[in-house]
Amino acid sequence: MKASNRSRKNLISLCLATGLSLGTGQVLAQEMDHSQMQIAPETSVPAAPKTDATEEKPIPAPTSTDPHAGHGVTMPKQKVPTTQQVDHAAMGHDMPMPVAPTESTDHSKMDHSAMGHDTKPVAQPRTPIPAVTDADRAAAAPPSDGHPAHDNSIHHYLLLDRLEGWDADPGAGTAWAMQGWLGTDLDRLWLRSEGERVDGRTESADLEVLYGRSVAPWWDVVAGVRHDFNPGGSQDFAAIGVMGLAPYMFEVQATAYIGQAGQTAARIEVEYEMLLTNRLILQPVVEVDFYGRNDERRGIGSGLSTAEAGLRLRYEITRQFAPYVGIVREQAFGRTADLRQAEGEDSNDTRVIAGFRIWF
Repeated sequence: MKASNRSRKNLISLCLATGLSLGTGQVLAQEMDHSQMQIAPETSVPAAPKTDATEEKPIPAPTSTDPHAGHGVTMPKQKVPTTQQVDHAAMGHDMPMPVAPTESTDHSKMDHSAMGHDTKPVAQPRTPIPAVTDADRAAAAPPSDGHPAHDNSIHHYLLLDRLEGWDADPGAGTAWAMQGWLGTDLDRLWLRSEGERVDGRTESADLEVLYGRSVAPWWDVVAGVRHDFNPGGSQDFAAIGVMGLAPYMFEVQATAYIGQAGQTAARIEVEYEMLLTNRLILQPVVEVDFYGRNDERRGIGSGLSTAEAGLRLRYEITRQFAPYVGIVREQAFGRTADLRQAEGEDSNDTRVIAGFRIWF
């Protein structure tokens, strides 16, 4: 009897223990907080496809599985909060989020000085620019046909380029070379003259009167007459040529002549000024004469007649006046040299000269 009562108590205790364990498990299953299990929410982003090196086929990405599969318990799906519903303050970020400006933002209330802009208002001119008047427009208009241009003004220029003397074995001598003009910038009347005297006797002298017309910047075409006083008596030529400033600042004069009895001639002169200082100037000069026919009375042979090369160093005391010293060599060629030797003269001559240069 005691044994049956004891068995009955054990059975009742077992039943109670079984029922209590079942009830407790169901309650725990219902109250389980899955948020503390650190299970990542289900996402729909597929993994990058992988390829098999042998079959060159994409390897399918593994599918997501339910972490509660096999538990035998169906859990309700939790709603994943969107970005707008996430409370970053509760997550411990504690950082201010940038706020995009809207159309209703009032920038006038912002303190720009605290932002480092430190802008200053642009100062307005004290005197405003006056409006353009009819008198201003008339003053800016080009001159009419009745208004004279500046290139129509009459000017003049006279240059005594060389007035020099020397003392050599044949005798003391003097020489000159001058040119001048009168007119406008486009049209001018030119005067040119060269000559030489030895022992009080005029060896050579000529005078040219030419009309010059500007045809290009720094270049004139000239035409006129030339009169030779010596040697061998006077004779006249018609002259035409060019004069001006060649490239690299070479001053050039080239003139052709047609004279009496069919005589022809040409003269080319080239000079250059080298500025050693603002006032000290070295001037090389080369002059060459050609003739078309022999003229024994004047001691002239056909072809290249004479050539003269000089080197003069001058100092400009003023721009209008400059003394100089130099050396000059003259050489006769061909029939001209033969005629000079027949007269007892040298075919070449070298002399040291001194003179001055002046212009008005």
